[in-house]
Parts: sequence; structure tokens; C-alpha cells
Amino acid sequence: ALKTKGVERVVLSVGYRAELIIRHFGEHWRGLEIDYAVENTPLGTGGAVRLALSHCGSDPVLVVNGDTFLNLELSALAARGTAEGAPLLVARAVPDTARFGRLEVDCGRLSGFAEKGVSGPGLINAGCYLVPRDLLAEMPADKPFSLENDFLAPSGVRAGFGVFVSDGLFIDIGVPDDYARAQTELAPFANLQ
Repeated sequence: ALKTKGVERVVLSVGYRAELIIRHFGEHWRGLEIDYAVENTPLGTGGAVRLALSHCGSDPVLVVNGDTFLNLELSALAARGTAEGAPLLVARAVPDTARFGRLEVDCGRLSGFAEKGVSGPGLINAGCYLVPRDLLAEMPADKPFSLENDFLAPSGVRAGFGVFVSDGLFIDIGVPDDYARAQTELAPFANLQ
């Protein structure tokens, strides 16, 4: 799906049994160039992104979670990123934020995070970001950290993150019901070339 939106190169962050993934996809897959950021020890979401960003040669970088799918409006995101020059967090409106946690947004900027458990409709972090490749340069290279809890929550507001709200199909595949739903709803994307 990213390739159909103009992405030509991806860096996959891999750890446990990385060799199986590398052997399966190789250096090219369906027209995409693939590089691998291999974690020798688990680095957490933040450490994994920090390592992957070190494999990127240009700015800005699109970061996407591997356990979610978002049919992102990439052209609109890139245009806003170019216009604003600030890092962007991609949000998605959902009918109930309790499972995810809720974003607090003020005038298109991230102003905070509400803990999981807050029910009702709202915006959630969709697990996609448009960031400069040096965003996490000041974070420790050899220690695990959470992108969400250790970087975004304390410094996302300070870093001036803008919030881009996507209307694209969103599936967080982190629970069995959504994994089952993904088998049907993502089938049309399986054969995109």
C-alpha cells in the first residue's frame, strides 16, 4: 500500500528471528528497496525507531507501526509537513478511545495524552509519524525506551508536534478480534503492485 503512494524504500526494524524476515523479503520486494535495522537486544519502540532512523539518508522520514494498518493520505501528510516544517503525529478519530488512550490537541498541535480507559469518541495516535531523521538523536542508543511513554508523552508538546488527522482505514492488529477483522478488510491490499 505504501508503494502505491510513492514510497520507494523502507527500513524494517527487526529483532527476534530477524533472519527469517530478511530471508523472506530480501533487499527488494514488490518493487520496494528494503533495508533492515536489526536489534541485537530488544530496544523498545523508541530504541527501534532510533536505530531505524540511523538507516535513513533524507528528511523527513515516515515512521509507521508494524502492528497497525492505516491507509494514510500520504500526499496530504507530506504537503503539511513541508508547509509546517515541524514533526507530525498522525491521529485517527475512533468511536471509543478507551483501549488506545486519547490525544489532546489544541489548534492542530499535540498538547498532551490522556491515559487509556477514557471512554467515548476522540482522536488516538495512529502509530504514524513524519519526523526528521535526527529526532531521537539525544536519546540513548544502547538503552531500551518507549517512543510513546518516554519520548512523546514528556516531550511531544515541547518538540512542537503537529497533529494530522487521517480518515483512512485503520486497524490496530494488537487484539485477536481485530486480527481476524484484518484478514477480511486488508485482503484488497494483499495484491497491490
